[in-house]
Amino acid sequence: MSKPVLRIGVIGVGAIAQLAHLPLLAKMKGVEVVALCDSDRAKARALAERFGVPNVETDIEELLELDPLDAILISTPNHLHEPHVLSALRRGVHVLCERPLALTSKGIERILAAAQKADRVVQVGHNQRFRSEVQALDAFVRGGELGRLVGIRCGAYKVRRGDAGWRARRAEAGGGIFLDSGFPLLDLACWLADFPDPVRVSATMDRGSGARAVEDSMAVQIEFATGLSLVIDTAWGYVGEEDRMWFEILGSRGTARLSPLRVVKELNGKPVDVSPSGAAARDSAFTMSYRASLAHFIAVVNGEVEYEPPVKQLDVWKLVESAYRSADEKKEIRL
Repeated sequence: MSKPVLRIGVIGVGAIAQLAHLPLLAKMKGVEVVALCDSDRAKARALAERFGVPNVETDIEELLELDPLDAILISTPNHLHEPHVLSALRRGVHVLCERPLALTSKGIERILAAAQKADRVVQVGHNQRFRSEVQALDAFVRGGELGRLVGIRCGAYKVRRGDAGWRARRAEAGGGIFLDSGFPLLDLACWLADFPDPVRVSATMDRGSGARAVEDSMAVQIEFATGLSLVIDTAWGYVGEEDRMWFEILGSRGTARLSPLRVVKELNGKPVDVSPSGAAARDSAFTMSYRASLAHFIAVVNGEVEYEPPVKQLDVWKLVESAYRSADEKKEIRL
């Protein structure tokens, strides 16, 4: 007997939906995208025709009235994530939401409570956790092969581009380059380190002009109770030939960095490259990570994989809030 098809609605059909969500969902078995929802009806209708989606709406409440609807994928501007997630949960619909889940720790608490009350799945789209090289790195870390984690150094510099739209407005985005590119690195670092207890946070930033502007650059340092120190350096408007991103782990018996994954361990007193090798993938790491993230969500909803509520997102978001507070008040925040 075949499994029932999971009927999904997509709200927000901007770049990430067009580049990843819709093309991947269209090829996945056991899934049917039954509706698209976006304030730009013409854009949504054109995409619906392209991907064979039968319904187009401009209001989430109209989307949620479709019957049956099992799940919703949210990729709207950041400030809409919380209300859209809560609306879906009130209708008894499972949710996959692009990061961030909400723009305040109180908002995340409201979502966690609503998901528990509705007995529905809420998953955050941290696709970088699902990259094959990150999964391999996770195995090295959790296996203790790098020894005790001493430091994580990571960052992202983005070349200056055109109008950033809503991402440059604090009320809609919640933050600038740190929230856009630093937050995923923060989540990845905490996840790989198994979410140790933070002790103190220190941050500096350069914010654009105007009271509603977001930060153009931000550097954050976090110390954890385990002795691990995390440094995240971010900037957009970077004057360079291409974007830069780095992620490196320092351990007592080895080091590792992305991308590509390179692992060096101390063996018999000498550094030895033990990086895993494998066949080249047909798809990009970007595509593969989103496919794996979507597949995981579908498996959780279908009861094939154990559900883990995103409670740790609350801890990570409190670090985000502490970092912004430190930068605004120009002082270290002790936790």
